[in-house]
Amino acid sequence: QVQLVESGGGLVQSGGSLRLSCAASGFTFSTYIMAWYRRSPGKERELVATITSTGGGTNYADSVKGRFTISRDNAKNTVYLQMNSLKPEDTAVYNCKPVVAPMRWRDYWGQGTQVTVSS
Repeated sequence: QVQLVESGGGLVQSGGSLRLSCAASGFTFSTYIMAWYRRSPGKERELVATITSTGGGTNYADSVKGRFTISRDNAKNTVYLQMNSLKPEDTAVYNCKPVVAPMRWRDYWGQGTQVTVSS
């Protein structure tokens, strides 16, 4: 059974930092390109960052480039998102997921972790 368990969110002041974690199970984590997404109230889900299966390549949304860093530990089946210089507009629920999930669980999302940045 597939599980994606996000953690590490919280309330932080503008300019602060948080490190999110996502523990994955039920699939061969090390073979998937992984991504962090976020959804703010009233907005569409946004792709924040991606990382290749080996961790050798990363990409970021322009809105977070230079502030966020995605990484992974395949031995722990975990993907991370280090978020620095946080802004109020980063407030959202953050989820991780493979960029291309298998059809049988394509609609599955973990519970996410709430990040709230106060001004």
